[in-house]
Amino acid sequence: MTLIAISLLGAFYLIFTTIEAERAEREQVRMTNQILLELRNIQRAALRAETGQRGYLITLDRKYLDPYRQGSAEMRPAIDRLQRLLAPVATERQSQLMATIEKQAEAKLAELEGTVELLEDGELLEARRQVLSDEGQEAMAALKASIGEMENIEQVILEDQAQATAAAEARLFPLLGLLLFLVLVFIIFSVRLVARTASAEAEAAQASALAEAHDRADLLAKELNHRVKNLFAVILAIVQMSGRDKPEAKPVVDSIATRIRALLTAHEVTQGALDRPVASIHALVETTLSPYRSNSQPAEVSGPEFLLPAKSVTPLGLVLHELTTNAVKYGAWANGGTVIVTWQVEGAAITIEWRETGVDDCPEPDREGFGSMLMTSASRQLGGSIERRFGPGGCTVTITIPVEVASDELESPRQAP
Repeated sequence: MTLIAISLLGAFYLIFTTIEAERAEREQVRMTNQILLELRNIQRAALRAETGQRGYLITLDRKYLDPYRQGSAEMRPAIDRLQRLLAPVATERQSQLMATIEKQAEAKLAELEGTVELLEDGELLEARRQVLSDEGQEAMAALKASIGEMENIEQVILEDQAQATAAAEARLFPLLGLLLFLVLVFIIFSVRLVARTASAEAEAAQASALAEAHDRADLLAKELNHRVKNLFAVILAIVQMSGRDKPEAKPVVDSIATRIRALLTAHEVTQGALDRPVASIHALVETTLSPYRSNSQPAEVSGPEFLLPAKSVTPLGLVLHELTTNAVKYGAWANGGTVIVTWQVEGAAITIEWRETGVDDCPEPDREGFGSMLMTSASRQLGGSIERRFGPGGCTVTITIPVEVASDELESPRQAP
């Protein structure tokens, strides 16, 4: 808008100067035409007077005195008019020429008048002698030369004014083109601004409805979470009540109950903000270990903060729960050892290592039980791999989860506080 304003001011200025130049050119054309007309009048008056004088000299017929007297009478008014025209605008050279033309015209009239007087007095020979001399011819030639120079000066002044007008017009058209371009740019940006304003107004009009819908969705999610937890509690109660009258089934019932609790734990870990359905791996590990962790059953947890997608939490939570249960029953915690859980992000995958120390020996199981089948199934759900190693000093489990599996929900890893 600033550029357009500057261009408009510039255009107005150039338009004004162009109009002034054209007006000055028209005025100069009018002035030049009048000056040239008066110069021609002076020259014609001198020629008419000279023609009458020559005719009277040759024929002695007095009728030739009429052109002479008419030319003589016209010359002085023409000179006066020329002086009035040039007085306000005359250049130094024109002022000089004006004085010269006046003197030369007076000299020519004096020469013609002297010859006519001689003829009137009957001195024909003397009159013819003066005519045949170079005095009259030189006076007329000098007058014509001065008039011609004056005409040339006026033509040059007129041409200069025309060039000034053309230059003003030449400056005007590019600026008008630039102004048109800037106006088009301004129109484009104005349309975009109007569109963005309309969009902002529409968004503002919908803000209240969106906020209300978000509140309803949040309330619904909390209600759904509450019902899911109630459902877990009902299932857990059914399992425990089903085995109450069957002591022999107590180990199986307890195993099922602990796994249901593990599912409930994984579900609780995933609950957070509605716009971020992910869970912290640190929170998942801590929540899984916390029911069993104590001074006698120590655990070390370390690794960068990393947000897992919600769909990966349940299978990983079941695997961690199975490893925790095994550590309590058979592994490090059953033998006074320590559980060490670490993880790190390497390239396009996150690697979790479960390591148990303080165990003299950790033999490989003779058969594949439910825990092994659960880990195999979980690895397929995670889209990664679970590797178990058994040997002296304890067992080690390495879990690898591709990062791209959760690319739609995963946030960039950040250092844990």
